[in-house]
Amino acid sequence: MPDLNFQDFSTVQSNLQSAPKTVASAATIAPTGFVTVVSGAAAIATITPPVTGAHMLCLIPTGAFTMTATGNINAAMAAATVGQPVLLIYNPLTAKYYAGKLTAA
Repeated sequence: MPDLNFQDFSTVQSNLQSAPKTVASAATIAPTGFVTVVSGAAAIATITPPVTGAHMLCLIPTGAFTMTATGNINAAMAAATVGQPVLLIYNPLTAKYYAGKLTAA
């Protein structure tokens, strides 16, 4: 994989990777690691892919943001639940993210 920061998006990390960053929800967000804390309630339409190949992102909401299908997100998502992770899988063939919310049982 030619991306220099691919390890920051691995699901297996050590204390050598950077700590999760917080970004404000907006029409476009740009995660810098596998886990990103997202604040605010603005709709997210586009996620800037941080690496070129297939990858997964985990968004931890601290606000009830939504996602729309007007950018590179496959389907709209209703308001996120604070504290419940949103997993996104990027398919480079379609250049889209596919989202799913995790729920506590």
